[in-house]
Amino acid sequence: MVATATQKFYIDGAWVDPLSSATLDVIDPATEQSVSTIAMGNEKDVERAVVAARRAFDSFSATTREERIALLTRVIEVYSARTQELAGAVTAEMGSPAALAVYGHVPAGLGHLQAALEALRDFEFERTVDSTLVVHEPIGVCALITPWNWPLNQIAAKVAPALAAGCTMVLKPSEVAPLSALLFAEVMHEAGVPRGVFNLINGDGPTVGTALSSHPEVDLVSFTGSTRAGIEVAKNAAPTVKRVTQELGGKSANIILDDEAFAEAIARDVSLMFLNSGQSCNAGTRMLVPAARMDEAAEIAARTVGQLVIGSPGDAGTTMGPVVSEAQFNRIQALIQAGVDEGATLVTGGPGRPEGTESGYFVRPTVFADVTNDMTVAREEIFGPVLTLLGYRDEEDAVRIANDTIYGLSGYVSSADTERARRIARRLRTGNVHVNGAQVVRSAPFGGYKQSGNGRESGPYGLAEFTEIKAVFGGAG
Repeated sequence: MVATATQKFYIDGAWVDPLSSATLDVIDPATEQSVSTIAMGNEKDVERAVVAARRAFDSFSATTREERIALLTRVIEVYSARTQELAGAVTAEMGSPAALAVYGHVPAGLGHLQAALEALRDFEFERTVDSTLVVHEPIGVCALITPWNWPLNQIAAKVAPALAAGCTMVLKPSEVAPLSALLFAEVMHEAGVPRGVFNLINGDGPTVGTALSSHPEVDLVSFTGSTRAGIEVAKNAAPTVKRVTQELGGKSANIILDDEAFAEAIARDVSLMFLNSGQSCNAGTRMLVPAARMDEAAEIAARTVGQLVIGSPGDAGTTMGPVVSEAQFNRIQALIQAGVDEGATLVTGGPGRPEGTESGYFVRPTVFADVTNDMTVAREEIFGPVLTLLGYRDEEDAVRIANDTIYGLSGYVSSADTERARRIARRLRTGNVHVNGAQVVRSAPFGGYKQSGNGRESGPYGLAEFTEIKAVFGGAG
């Protein structure tokens, strides 16, 4: 775990003291006790970091593909060597079960680093169109604002392609889960990232986030978080007409078609939905099943949830830990109660803590059946271990319900007929669709439609977001 650096920022290649005295305790959500204290930045800290990034841009943007390949390779080597430390930080800051931290969180970050490296090897920075040379150039200084739910995943999803493109950056990780980010900064330093290329400031959104997104010397803001916060980032960025890429909220539909093997598909997808305590923006939280088979689906879901082991994140057998904070706990409790009040059938779970947990932000894993798409639990992103089962009449009705949302991040379709599932997938207004349990592929684009954001992350698509495109007429040949 980071010790001396928790109350410092990483700016211009060194750990420096903040320019304000504000601090914040980092709370272990499993115990509700402080595990560390971090410094909280202000506008002057942002200015110092942006100046460092701007100063470093001219030289770093001129590096060769081979130099950046070597740099990313070193980052990957150092990151991999510190797996246990990184996993321990994630468990402490957000209550992730230890096994999930080691086998899920840390590899997720590594996957983005590796995907960016592969994209960099093959990326077409220059091509010819008739007599014109079309060039992808690094966009400039980037503000990277990341969330707490998959901290290493989202940090690497932004830092890696920015490095690959030749950009410099200022990272503001979530103040709720900042410890893994501080370790990530140590990785960057140990790997030999040049001074000023990577900078880190801790702080809250209204202060540091606003200062970064509105700064005239920042050329791009890459933001992952809630739709509400994303709207504020876009407003702050608008006066300087900088590029803004956003990966925001989701309320993804999971269509189980009537020809699918229910027991296998529902059990698989219920387990996936409750992974990370349901704190995933692309979680399939609206499971659509044939209305005539609602009771059967509810029984399978309840049986699967009953196999979850809720307990201390450090225990080897724990499969579900707490949610990240008191604020999240209270919000989820209110939404569960709304489901009860609005007449959804409570299959399992409900308000309150699970048995045997007197402290910590543990939520009872909850399944609602007979949910209609106008209910609060079907409309709002709960971001916790709460699954809703909605019935549909036929295929057309399933597609209509799935698309009846302000969000469009992800979707899921399962059918014994793969081609049928693929036809449905094409009709979903979402940036991602999983057919028959297919997993995320890091070389493919990740991002959303509608109020789930704009722009794409991962592989060559993520790298391209960090470039500007220049046409040099007469420059070919």
